[in-house]
Amino acid sequence: MIFRLAFRMMLRDFRAGELHLLGLAIVIAVASLTSVGFLADRVGRGLDREANQLLGGDLLLRADQPWDVSFADEARRRGLQVAGTVLFTSMATTDDSAVLAGVKVVEQGYPLRGAIRIAPGPNLPDAGADGVPRSGEVWLDERLLAELKVRVGDPVDLGERTFRVAGMVSFESDRGANFFSLLPRAIFNIDDLQATGLITVGSRATWRLHVAGSLEAVADYEQWARAHLGRGQAVETIENARPEVRGALDQAQRFLRLAALLAVVLAAVAVGLSARRFMQRHLDACAVMRCLGAQQSRVLGIVIGEFLLFGFVASALGAALGWSVQWGLGGGLRELLATELPAPSLLPLAHGLVVGMALLIGFVLPQVLRLGSVPTIRVLRREISAAEPLSSGVWLAGLVALLGLIFWIAADFRLGLAVALGFAVALGVFALAAWGVLRLAIRSRGVGSLRGGGWRYGIAALGRRMGGSVIQVAALGIGMTALLLLTLIRGDLLADWRGMTPADAPNRFIINIQPDQRSGVEEAFRAAGLDVPGINPMIRGRMVSINGEPIRIERYEEGRTRRLAEREFNLSYGSVLPSGNEVVAGRWHGEAGAPGFSVEKGLAETFSLKVGDRVTFEIAGQQIEAPITSVRALEWDSMRVNFFFIASPGLLESAPASLITSFHLPSGEHAFTTRLVNQFPNLSVIDIGAVLAQVQAMTDKLIVIVQLVFGFAVLAGLVVLYAALQSTHDEREYELAMLRTLGARHRQVRQALAAEFLVLGGVAGVLAGVGASAIGWALAQFVFRMNYVPSLWPLALAALVGAVGVMLGGWLGTRKLLSTPPLGSLRALG
Repeated sequence: MIFRLAFRMMLRDFRAGELHLLGLAIVIAVASLTSVGFLADRVGRGLDREANQLLGGDLLLRADQPWDVSFADEARRRGLQVAGTVLFTSMATTDDSAVLAGVKVVEQGYPLRGAIRIAPGPNLPDAGADGVPRSGEVWLDERLLAELKVRVGDPVDLGERTFRVAGMVSFESDRGANFFSLLPRAIFNIDDLQATGLITVGSRATWRLHVAGSLEAVADYEQWARAHLGRGQAVETIENARPEVRGALDQAQRFLRLAALLAVVLAAVAVGLSARRFMQRHLDACAVMRCLGAQQSRVLGIVIGEFLLFGFVASALGAALGWSVQWGLGGGLRELLATELPAPSLLPLAHGLVVGMALLIGFVLPQVLRLGSVPTIRVLRREISAAEPLSSGVWLAGLVALLGLIFWIAADFRLGLAVALGFAVALGVFALAAWGVLRLAIRSRGVGSLRGGGWRYGIAALGRRMGGSVIQVAALGIGMTALLLLTLIRGDLLADWRGMTPADAPNRFIINIQPDQRSGVEEAFRAAGLDVPGINPMIRGRMVSINGEPIRIERYEEGRTRRLAEREFNLSYGSVLPSGNEVVAGRWHGEAGAPGFSVEKGLAETFSLKVGDRVTFEIAGQQIEAPITSVRALEWDSMRVNFFFIASPGLLESAPASLITSFHLPSGEHAFTTRLVNQFPNLSVIDIGAVLAQVQAMTDKLIVIVQLVFGFAVLAGLVVLYAALQSTHDEREYELAMLRTLGARHRQVRQALAAEFLVLGGVAGVLAGVGASAIGWALAQFVFRMNYVPSLWPLALAALVGAVGVMLGGWLGTRKLLSTPPLGSLRALG
């Protein structure tokens, strides 16, 4: 019986429009969360499904130096298959073109898992590759074919070896998602590697061993390999396949969850406001039910049943919307990951239903409990007692529910704590600022142009509903702040970042220059009429101890610090302080004969290094130790060659080294790169502009995904605004009816409404502009290290859009009040 009454009451209230706002808020909250959840679930399932293909085997060993033969011999002794690959960058050239390519050198048998598909040319049918390229042959992907302007059968040079293009790579199952994978691909046989001369002293390459076999044998071999790993060596399994993808997606998912969190929190505010109005409008009906003999438990059962039914339906609709949205989001990620994503599981659907019901329990239940205790005397006297202790306790439970949702959705205690505190501080600051500005506006309502007319009535109304007005301004301000950060402030930051690079900044790097090629490279610049850039020595070295204490990677918890401790650094030496470097501690060594290192400031802070500390590097099997004599601050985004460590003269001259330089290549001089690489085939010329353009293209796709999720937050902010306006609708209707009864003209009433909405929107817009600019400045100063000066444009636009938008929205919501006879309004409101 109660269920049937609750269902009928839900249908009646929905037809009457009592549940529209509440339902919309729940749908937005659930849709924002489930869209992110479904997307993350699809990506995770996709990576798990293709994990062994992503590795090219069942196990992958990765190192920055060639693997000792004992690792491959041990795998074969255990009955496992083994195939080796080498990854590095190099210039692929023809007589007319030179393009930086990501080169993969492969052994026979590769890939052990997955596949490579080859086509005879673009837009032609492909097929699985039969083995690996034969000696003297190379496979190129479609991008490299197009950029080199070659076809299958044409010659292409890689280093000192000329290859014949034998096919076009259409699919590569273990292609990664890092800087190397951004480059066009070239694949050739490992038997040709030495003839190319591409791997020289100082060359950066990744040496990989792919292992496959039975699960037991692979697991035993993995245990053996981990026990014998050295510095710069790592093991990847099907559980942590594609760590660069999983790491990047974990960060992206965390950011998307933040966007979903904002929508959920704003939706919670809208749910609370809508439930408050619902309670106020149903007091009379519940009082009548009590007069007709309904017990308190029955009244509560009917109302709670209504909300549970409605909450389930709204949550299901939100989950369905999230399901639809994630297919659009998945399309962008599918292109970025170059893999098909499977259908998601139903787990995010359950999460969405839990969020929807939690919002109801936390923010609707307190109001519903008050309906159950409404006194029967209200039929004759419209009054209700203050919230009872039980109701206050449930409000506290609602706050706990919201905090629980925040920590659960964030999936990280520190992140959840930051979000909870950040939202509380932002809401408090906005509310306090709104209260102060509204108080000033109220005090000035009788001054100057505000005298007479309906303006002073509208502003005075804000004071009579100060609590509701503050909530309206704070909620709208937070929503507009998010929108401004995603649009104007983001655009300003990107423009400032691009403007930091001078027009003549270096846009090309040349690496792998050998010492005996230095004079020839300098002469090539002179012959082309270009300025000869400074050419710096570069030595590969691994930091092995600080003040005599060996570096142990397990001592460092932060991921970046662990990676730096494990990697080899590019070291250099010289007596002249490089341009763009500034000594912030100690003294630059100059021509001093005493051995010493100058360290970059950020790295010094990461490893807690200071002037006087002694660091030891292992270079080509030998250890070199010297004290730190200075700490340098430098401009990493200057596009010049920079180093973490620079040694004093005489310390590293005997170490094996290659040379590196950067220079600015004017537009129209691209033939210079081709001539230079044809003269020195081992050189690699990196076009920074092209790489940044590819990164920007990927970033733009991700931004579209993020903006779509943040769109839910913006919608939630608009729902909060409308809910806040509706929460005072009855009071406003009563006031307007009284004004018209007492003789107020239509013009004065319209002025009162316009003044109220203009002040609300204007104050919210100004606060949003100030807040967004402050957050943008903080991001620029403390995250991006940029000198960003906020403009007045966002502030002015936010104030204008806020005032006009709120006025139009409020006007649409109250225009019927002007055409309703005052007597009808007073009778309807009692």
